[in-house]
Amino acid sequence: MKLKQFSYAGNACVFCLVFAQPGFAQQKQTQTEISKKDTLSSVTEKALTSISNIPQLSEIQFPKTSASDLLTQENTTPKVIKITGIKLQETESGLEIVLETLQGELSQPTTTVDGKTLIADIQNAVLALPDGKEFQSQTPARGIASVTVTQLDNNKVQVRVTGVKDAPIARVKTSSDRGLILSLDSTDQADIELNVTAQKRPEDVQDVPLSVTVIPRQEIEDGQITSFTDIANNTPNFSFFPTSSGGTEFNYYSLRGLNNQNFLTSQDSVAFYIDDIPFDYAGFLDLALLDLDLERIEVLRGPQSTLYGRNSSSGVVNIISRQATLEPETQVAASYGRYNSRELQFSHSNALVSDKLAFRIAGAYRAQDGFIENLATGDKIGERSRIAARAQLLWTPTPEWNVSFNSYNSFTDDGNPTYNQRNAPDPYEVNLRTEGFNNLDTNAQALRVSYNGDAFRATSITARRFSRQENIVPGSAGIQIIDDINSTVWTQELRLQSPETADRFQWLLGGYYESSDFNVDDARSEFVGFGRTRRFGDNYRQTYAVFGQVDYRVIEPLTLFAGLRYESNNVSLDSSYESVNADGSLTPLRPEVRDAKLNNNELVPRFGLRYRFSPNLMAYTTIAKGYRPGGLNYRGDTENTVRFGEERTWSYEVGLKSSWLDDRLIANIAFFHNDVNDYQVLQFDESGFFGSVTNIDLKATGVEFELKAKPTKGLDLIASVGYVNSRYKNYLNTETGVDLSDNRVPLVPQITYNLAVQYRSLGGLFARAELRGYGITYFDDGNEIKQEPYALVNLRIGYEAEKYGIYLYANNLFDTRYITSGFFFPPPIATVGFGDPVTYGIRFKANF
Repeated sequence: MKLKQFSYAGNACVFCLVFAQPGFAQQKQTQTEISKKDTLSSVTEKALTSISNIPQLSEIQFPKTSASDLLTQENTTPKVIKITGIKLQETESGLEIVLETLQGELSQPTTTVDGKTLIADIQNAVLALPDGKEFQSQTPARGIASVTVTQLDNNKVQVRVTGVKDAPIARVKTSSDRGLILSLDSTDQADIELNVTAQKRPEDVQDVPLSVTVIPRQEIEDGQITSFTDIANNTPNFSFFPTSSGGTEFNYYSLRGLNNQNFLTSQDSVAFYIDDIPFDYAGFLDLALLDLDLERIEVLRGPQSTLYGRNSSSGVVNIISRQATLEPETQVAASYGRYNSRELQFSHSNALVSDKLAFRIAGAYRAQDGFIENLATGDKIGERSRIAARAQLLWTPTPEWNVSFNSYNSFTDDGNPTYNQRNAPDPYEVNLRTEGFNNLDTNAQALRVSYNGDAFRATSITARRFSRQENIVPGSAGIQIIDDINSTVWTQELRLQSPETADRFQWLLGGYYESSDFNVDDARSEFVGFGRTRRFGDNYRQTYAVFGQVDYRVIEPLTLFAGLRYESNNVSLDSSYESVNADGSLTPLRPEVRDAKLNNNELVPRFGLRYRFSPNLMAYTTIAKGYRPGGLNYRGDTENTVRFGEERTWSYEVGLKSSWLDDRLIANIAFFHNDVNDYQVLQFDESGFFGSVTNIDLKATGVEFELKAKPTKGLDLIASVGYVNSRYKNYLNTETGVDLSDNRVPLVPQITYNLAVQYRSLGGLFARAELRGYGITYFDDGNEIKQEPYALVNLRIGYEAEKYGIYLYANNLFDTRYITSGFFFPPPIATVGFGDPVTYGIRFKANF
């Protein structure tokens, strides 16, 4: 799109904000920051110009790097620029706002979204208009309701642009045509711009020197992403499987070759966050996500320890909900489908106190009848039911201060978690004398206080989460009963970091505290040949950590970064293991464990570099350490099996990020290698029982490729592929004496891939086709239970108007059969969980 040019007499300096009319396929951003990019006429010219402009070593003028120079750089008081004139002009795509100054260049603005209003704050500027008043204009262009420009305190000018349907999305450019393109134009030839806070500051994902998958709000709605499984399906080298058919009691995942099969460890390898609240443990992750209320999802791959409070050795899944708005906003959705599948969902936001206090509430109900026939009773079992609710209060007393209180609640009430034999003639037929259930109750709260000043930023996050699970899981060999597994987690995170205006030198310093009380109040089992047993465990952990990172741009294209974390963990355990006699009395099967203690301390570094060859091509490399502390195992039967050691990972990554065709094509690739020492693995004995945790070595090497493209009007392509070779190195099972060295790590698909082709026309037609594929996957350490490569196809087609949409959908269109878990119990019987059959239905949503 070519914009109209402006010329002015005299020496006026011109600063342009170009606002695009929101098309109904636009990708909405909540927080963005201006970065520097040049738009050239062709890809070839970009590449040749980039190569020719790389400076020779003799031509480089290195900046001063002494401590005094850096402090001087950061503390120099910027010159205040006067805005003497404002002009508006409609363009082919929306509106152009021109802010005139007599001399000097305005600082680059920071933009945020509040409902239908986009806000651009310009620091170190004052309004000096001829009439001395603020600027206002009503309906200046098609799709734009109003424009206001006002003077705020502290030499800040604010531009507010309200859209008719949605908040406009801005393309910002200076007189030298340098700026960050954030907009979709009315012809739907939009630039692909995704902004994230993966490094605890708003920035373009193409500037972030690590592998990160971003799923923005529009993609979440279009793809109906409502669970961690859906997130994994859109991320290379990430898998997330429910262990059973029908009702779900447990979830297994893997990321870059590391899995959570050892759920007895003290800390997950992946950190899951929902609005700053950490979630963990495989039995507590079956949560209902409110897709109508989500702003974006970020999946960071590789160790993350110097920017986040909770340490993670293989990655982070960060879910960010939409913020409360000062303008009224309502969304509703409903669906109905096969197996009496039904859903109701809503989201509403509005102001409580004008310009100061807003709220948002959202909720969802999803349920489905069972599709597994129990031949013993003739009933259909495995029904599912989930209720989720979210609330937020947002207080903005001044432009610098932001205080929010978030609450998330989820309740799962599922029917029988069903397993079957691997060679069963019909995977959805079983013969059970007892029918089970799974209940999971989660409530979480977080208070976030943030300050965004001219000299620094500060953030405090206080969070609490309580989760409780109870279930009955029957099988051919017996029954497991869990009356109560619960966990209470308190966390406190503090961060100080450089201001958003910091350019060459950026820093972050943080502290973290976590208190985790994990209780197994009553876990009973009754299996053929083993009698009735009962376990009790109380595992308490305290974590203290300090962490930080600095980024320094040595020369214009080269940035170096380094971070360090110090972490201390203190663990205590009480546990017992008893036989339940016929009269109900208990006989100890081992001595009780009382007040066992373990302490771990570790330094965790991360460092790397980023080199930008051109505005469209960036390379990076990182070396990072991952760490999981040792712990105490409540299922351990001896002194040796109660304790397990620390796990350490060295991760090496190199990647390229590129954007082409005026940012309508993004292509990224990354290579990685994980060298894991003392990997914490769960061992199974000859009877098929698990209990002991041992430490072995592991190596995982892989590659990831991601692509997003807008090749023509209304057409979107999203694709990714991941490959990983993850193998044990020196694994001798001490329970069975079997050497498992060089076996593939279970629960890790060798290949993952996804392709989504989506078309949205101006006439209201919507169509989307998805292909999800998995390579060979093993489910046991011996590599005997496996799933051959398979693919799933999902389809959606619908009609969209300005305020509503109606869609038909089909998931697993070709009714593919595949397994999601497997184990030998009782040996040699292979017991597995099967994935869902084909489902289809109709969905309606509306905006008010």
